Amino acid sequence: MECASLATSDERVTEARQRRLDAARGLPTPVSPIGWTRLAMRVLLLALTLAILVPLHYAYRLIAYGSPFPRLFLAAATRIIGVRTAVVGKPLRRDVLFIANHVSWLDILAIAGASGTAFIAKAEVARTPVIGWLARLNRTVFVKREARLDIAAQIDALRKALADNAAIAVFPEGTTTDGHSLLPFKTSMLRVLEPPPPGVQVQPVFLDYGAMAEEIGWIGLESGLNNVRRILSRSGTFVLRLHFLAPFSPDEVGGRKAIAAEARRRIEAALCASLGQPPRAFSHDVEPVRYTAPVQSDGSGGV
Repeated sequence: MECASLATSDERVTEARQRRLDAARGLPTPVSPIGWTRLAMRVLLLALTLAILVPLHYAYRLIAYGSPFPRLFLAAATRIIGVRTAVVGKPLRRDVLFIANHVSWLDILAIAGASGTAFIAKAEVARTPVIGWLARLNRTVFVKREARLDIAAQIDALRKALADNAAIAVFPEGTTTDGHSLLPFKTSMLRVLEPPPPGVQVQPVFLDYGAMAEEIGWIGLESGLNNVRRILSRSGTFVLRLHFLAPFSPDEVGGRKAIAAEARRRIEAALCASLGQPPRAFSHDVEPVRYTAPVQSDGSGGV
């Protein structure tokens, strides 16, 4: 009986791995009837939570600024989806730029739910139905990464947002990975720290999905819709550890490239400690951030 149980467990692991590989190749992930039931229940709970908190948010805004309800919704949404967030360290509450690694769209819900931070996001997000509206509720700063001539205006808007929001988070990898890799950090948005606003600190954040990282990661050719469907239909819960690492003053480090390098060094050290080994090279090409996966020993390249 024990051998049969181990064989069944191995088969499930193999099937789960194959589903992840197929998703990264752009193939749709099959969802079982019970999976669709889980997805529907989670969507219903998210809608009910939104229906309760949005009116409270707008009512609060009539009498005060800085509504707590977007943060409450994001924290509740994280739990409804099945994420159990464990905070390690202490997030700064104001005058802070969080710099984090990026694995999933769940990162945004988890960090904002734990710290109340706003985010920098691509301008395309603002035009996405429902998601764009939710992002604006959380005071997201939208930027056009391809509009290099407008970078000065975007940095000025970011400076104002940092002063207004007290905390902003950025994912300088520019894309999501598998949780076992760490891409080079892009530094264009860190120009807001040249020179840094008075009193602003930089706090690196390491998102650790543990053994679930590869299953949760949104990588390769997988569509956003398929990734959302996979996560909302999965069974059980999993732990996401948010490591708020020691903050540092950008004044003591130097320009934006030195700031990015220091934040990446600290996040990489935390990732190494979690994996028990150095991060591996990311195996997927990411054209928008001009990343080309290294050629493997068998001659294969990125997806």
